Amino acid sequence: MIDIGGRRLHVEVTGSGPAGVLLEAGIAATSVSWALVVKRVAEFATVITYDRAGLGWSDPAPNGSTALDAVCDLAGMLDRMENKGPLLFVGHSFGGLIARVFQQRYPERVAGLVLLDPMCRSEWRDPDEARRRTLAHGVLLSRRGELLARLGVVRLALFLVLRGGRMVPRLMARASAGRAAGLTERLTGEVGKMPRECWPVVASHWSRSRSFRTMANALENLPISAGQLDENRSLGDLPVVVLSASNTNAEGQREHEHDARLSTKGEHRVVPNTQHWLQLDAPDAVVEAISGLLS
Repeated sequence: MIDIGGRRLHVEVTGSGPAGVLLEAGIAATSVSWALVVKRVAEFATVITYDRAGLGWSDPAPNGSTALDAVCDLAGMLDRMENKGPLLFVGHSFGGLIARVFQQRYPERVAGLVLLDPMCRSEWRDPDEARRRTLAHGVLLSRRGELLARLGVVRLALFLVLRGGRMVPRLMARASAGRAAGLTERLTGEVGKMPRECWPVVASHWSRSRSFRTMANALENLPISAGQLDENRSLGDLPVVVLSASNTNAEGQREHEHDARLSTKGEHRVVPNTQHWLQLDAPDAVVEAISGLLS
């Protein structure tokens, strides 16, 4: 637990290789989401995983957090770890945005970027009416989850899932989430791709109301976060690999290609037969991209 000025962030350092790799998780994910990748990368590098404020084991932030707030927390954490870097940043989804904003603010601390299906910023910088409704519904669902977690309903549902039950948690999800039940079930499916020993940890984290509160705050601030990146700032000759999921839409694919072209050493690849969580669907491709930039 690293104190960053009255708050603590949970950090794990694995491996002891000469190169340093920092793994930045998605918008509501924690260090546990890297379970299929971290040990393999630790065979050839020093790997830093951590939980952003309010997620996992980390203390909550005093206010709603944007990508830039997360960057400031991360910089303070690395300072207190006496990590002089530079580090290879690996960011998934919203974590890809944080990695880019970090590089924009502290270019001397970034040795390269591996971006895993980074969030499509153009969709959220100035969202249209449909996307505003989607975002508002996500915030509502998160606030509802916060209440249900406080009442112990989430803990009960997750306990039943871990015991092998399916029907009662599914009915509870539909009753609490309404039309968003499909999203709830999809997230449950993604967790199911993690090693089974991780499931109780994820269940423990999401039994806490603060996890849902943190997700709601992040979603509310998503348009602000998306606008904190200078979209066309050159990355020079920084090594960059952008991996797209095979089901990423055309707008997302164009943005991923654009990001790769900002560097003279940028590369864009589409990973076959994958969905958004590339580190769970294609850990081999992720490890290969990391090792390739370090070799």
